[in-house]
Amino acid sequence: MTMTQPSIDLAAIKIRQHGAWSTGNYAIVGTTLQIVGESLCEALDLRAGARVLDVAAGNGNATLAAAHRFCDVTSTDYVPALLAAGRKRAEAEGHTIDFQEADAESLPFPDGTFDAVLSTFGVMFTPDQQRAAAELARVGKPGAKIGLANWTPEGFIGQMFKTIGSYVPPAPGLKSPALWGTRSRIDELFGAVATRIQASSRHFVFRYRSPLHFIEIFRTYYGPMNRTFAALEPERQAAFKGDLLELLQRGNRSADGTLVLPSEYLEVVIERR
Repeated sequence: MTMTQPSIDLAAIKIRQHGAWSTGNYAIVGTTLQIVGESLCEALDLRAGARVLDVAAGNGNATLAAAHRFCDVTSTDYVPALLAAGRKRAEAEGHTIDFQEADAESLPFPDGTFDAVLSTFGVMFTPDQQRAAAELARVGKPGAKIGLANWTPEGFIGQMFKTIGSYVPPAPGLKSPALWGTRSRIDELFGAVATRIQASSRHFVFRYRSPLHFIEIFRTYYGPMNRTFAALEPERQAAFKGDLLELLQRGNRSADGTLVLPSEYLEVVIERR
């Protein structure tokens, strides 16, 4: 007897994800990750005057990092509030950046527009991974670089999403976002359009007042976490909080009550054909 895979309603998933990322205020969390955008732009060896696209930009970490290097930057996301936060940051720093609302799976730019295409912890959450990867490659010029920062399955954030999934399971058949944090998946998505792929393990260190402070901030401002707590009854909320606390304490390298927790991510630099 042949078992058929359940069909996946990617459009419905996208609507739910859009609602989750629009909940809370991701900018509160996203701003703490600025160093990752700076590191990625260095890995790409960006040059002043390069045309750069930041995809699923959130509140603009990689966007601003490219602007700091005097690039001509376009910043896109499908959550208007996050684009507005990025725009305020750019204005405060005196940068002229083109902010556009756009879906990472359907970018509104002609083929071969950009010298570099970036995404930090953004495009990895798209439901249709193949389509999103194809779009990143399509809008880059021949010889363009694609730079990605993606959480790994084994790292803290990968394990946090695994914990979330144990309480609110993802749609059947949907590929895990953390696959973008594996070299094998990057090769599958980009191998046919790349002349070279470099993937390096990096760590971002979460620094909060305490493990409980981390949970408070993420529960309030980080959409997926906010939605997970809201979906659970009080007893399940308490159990979920307990599992998160255990995960945080397991990785915490601080001995003074604060949280100092390294989370692995994969830094990827792809050179397009």
